Amino acid sequence: MKITDDILYVGVNDHDIDLFEGQFEVPLGMAYNSYVVKGEKVAVMDTVDARFGDEWLKNVAAATDKVDYLVVHHMEPDHSSNIARFAETYPNAKIVSSMPAFAIMKNYFGTDFADRRVVVKEGDTLDLGGRTLAFVGAPMVHWPEVVVSYDSATKTLFSADGFGKFGANDVEDPEGWDCEARRYYFGIVGKFGMQAQALLKKAVALD
Repeated sequence: MKITDDILYVGVNDHDIDLFEGQFEVPLGMAYNSYVVKGEKVAVMDTVDARFGDEWLKNVAAATDKVDYLVVHHMEPDHSSNIARFAETYPNAKIVSSMPAFAIMKNYFGTDFADRRVVVKEGDTLDLGGRTLAFVGAPMVHWPEVVVSYDSATKTLFSADGFGKFGANDVEDPEGWDCEARRYYFGIVGKFGMQAQALLKKAVALD
């Protein structure tokens, strides 16, 4: 799916799930979002749930014939489960994330990818050639390791779980987009409302 000329959606839809995180009913399924961002270099933004690794890798391959970076914003499994598979598929690509995220990767995969990692924190940037990703720390929105990234060329914020919603992308919600977005916020992120508000203030100032 084309978002802009240089940002392509490569995520997947999950219609097999009935309870998200074992507690939230999702009658419209779920989407696990991932993107390809193209400059002179190419970054893939996040991975997807473990059950959809094959489909996701096919989507990535269809969108680009090379990948230079995998940017990991959040280590919850529906974002990160396919990091190791990505690393095997693209052995020359670097993995970009926060230092706390790499510590979690060590626990998940038995490696923190020390030989190919790029550690970022708030204020850091990643030059893709023709476009730059700026990183902002978002701790406890809603896990401690979270970072988000901003592409100033298209004014696009890759926001991890901060502004998510329930529902697959190939299903139209009869009650409108905002109903499931509101339910998601209250269920997943709302208890970290102060941190979410802090992220919003940072996001407003990015341009």
